[in-house]
Amino acid sequence: MTDTIIVLTEDTLASADVEKLLALHQGETYAYRVLVPADTDRPLVSTIIDNLSLGELKEAWHRAIGKEPSSHEAKATADEQLAGSVAAFVAVGREATGSVVEDDPLPALRAAVADGDVVEVAVVTYPHAIEDTFHRDWASRAREELQVPVLHLYSGTSELG
Repeated sequence: MTDTIIVLTEDTLASADVEKLLALHQGETYAYRVLVPADTDRPLVSTIIDNLSLGELKEAWHRAIGKEPSSHEAKATADEQLAGSVAAFVAVGREATGSVVEDDPLPALRAAVADGDVVEVAVVTYPHAIEDTFHRDWASRAREELQVPVLHLYSGTSELG
């Protein structure tokens, strides 16, 4: 059985994100399992703050007027993000699988860790001002519940969360 690193991401992993993840374990061979939540229900205020802090005015407006993706749209988007993320690992010669999970990814993380071959969880997200500050982000919640190391990387940057 190959040791596995779970990668939880909210968007398609860029090649730079994959390179950062691989650089953390140079000389070691792990299988990678990517989890992408089908995002259907984000908190109103924190999502608007996140959008505004990233200069995403259109997205903030859509969220303010209650425009949420349907479950079908969210699943289709997550499927695309998953396919792109798995392809990014395969492009650099690494074994990778993945699945789309529910909007709250913690139950899927718990189940994956319970399988017994997970050595680490890497959470790759964009900065979320409210959740990160108050430690309610996915990585902080996973650290509280799981018995494996949890690393939080910000997508597209070299910053750790």
